[in-house]
Amino acid sequence: MTAPTQRLLDLLDLENLGDDRFRGCSPPTAGKQVYGGQAVAQSLVAAQRTVPYDRPVHSLHGYFVLAGDPRTPIDFFVERVRDGKSFTTRRCAAKQNGRVIFSMEASFQLREPGLDHAAEPPAVPEPETLPTTSALAERLRSFLPRAALERLEQESALDIRFVDPLAIVGGAAAGATRQSIWFRIIGPLPEDHLIHSALLAYLSDMTLLNTALTAHGLTIFDPTLQVASLDHALWIHRPFRADEWLLYVQDSPNSSGARALTRGQLFTREGKLVASVAQEGLIRRR
Repeated sequence: MTAPTQRLLDLLDLENLGDDRFRGCSPPTAGKQVYGGQAVAQSLVAAQRTVPYDRPVHSLHGYFVLAGDPRTPIDFFVERVRDGKSFTTRRCAAKQNGRVIFSMEASFQLREPGLDHAAEPPAVPEPETLPTTSALAERLRSFLPRAALERLEQESALDIRFVDPLAIVGGAAAGATRQSIWFRIIGPLPEDHLIHSALLAYLSDMTLLNTALTAHGLTIFDPTLQVASLDHALWIHRPFRADEWLLYVQDSPNSSGARALTRGQLFTREGKLVASVAQEGLIRRR
């Protein structure tokens, strides 16, 4: 396991304060605000700590209430809403200085058989045929904002390949409201399904709002824009591994009123749909 991957796992290993309370911190490399995926993943970890191991999470819904300060620890308060025969429900409030910055409700279920069908993935190039982020940084160095360049060159636990690399610089096809990326955590990771679910929650916030911006030839690095996640929903349909290639197919069906709706589907390399995502975000001209 690489050092960045271990640091990511450490980030999601919350301190137990007792009475269904937990504490987490942000990484030293965090920017001015807590990354939304971090708040989602840490809230899920806190909720998972109060649920029997044989009940994996199948859905979560959360709201970003306030921008989090990465210099301040985050306290997570879990409420045991319901413990049923096959479903368990938890509510989690993430707080800083006594104020809620993120709220989430999650549902967990015993695995059981049922009817089975799923959407098919689009035809895209294999991940190995696409450039690495370091190769992209070198190729697009003259066009990328400094913040984007630094992110691409940063040592990471994530191997990510953009099916359409020009979307990073707002150069996707005019009016494009869809983008696809391959990603995997650089592993190997433990077998623990709790770790893989938390990592997927962490990564599911990644690049979503940029999908809404590509239709307008813009990116999240545009200094004239204020971009922020407003809410987040994740449904996990089937078992998966975060250290194996996942195809994240994203689209944005609407943008209006300074808000954009984005959606995502996550497929294994074999074409199996393992999760779905929906998010609304703020996109405002400064």
